[in-house]
Amino acid sequence: MAILRDETVKIRAREDIVRVRQIVREWSIAQRFSLVEQTKMITAASELARNTLEHGGGGEMRLEAFSDGAKPGLRLTFTDAGPGIPDIDQALKDGYSTGPGMGLGLGGSKRLVNDFKIFSRPGEGTTVTITRWRT
Repeated sequence: MAILRDETVKIRAREDIVRVRQIVREWSIAQRFSLVEQTKMITAASELARNTLEHGGGGEMRLEAFSDGAKPGLRLTFTDAGPGIPDIDQALKDGYSTGPGMGLGLGGSKRLVNDFKIFSRPGEGTTVTITRWRT
């Protein structure tokens, strides 16, 4: 797999969530994703950026555009140094929320992408990596 380009975006304020959406849209278009693929990736990115800010106290998103042969893709990694997630399985269940939201963010994001990885330790923060390939 060849990384074509990468960039890191800080997530420190609500305005950064809007910026994340814009950048993911631009990168999805550059990878020639269909409108449906773009929408799924932007929606997942928006939810994860919001989680990074609200639950993790801020962090960053790393974008990587890549090609695996003739198959282009986009990988986003969200990292924070927040309180972490004590029970990842429960956090992925629809309806579970530690805040005012509906509890659809993590599980919903997982359903919108081709690959979803999450690593978290209480007191050490959380890293979520999502990948989508162009079909």
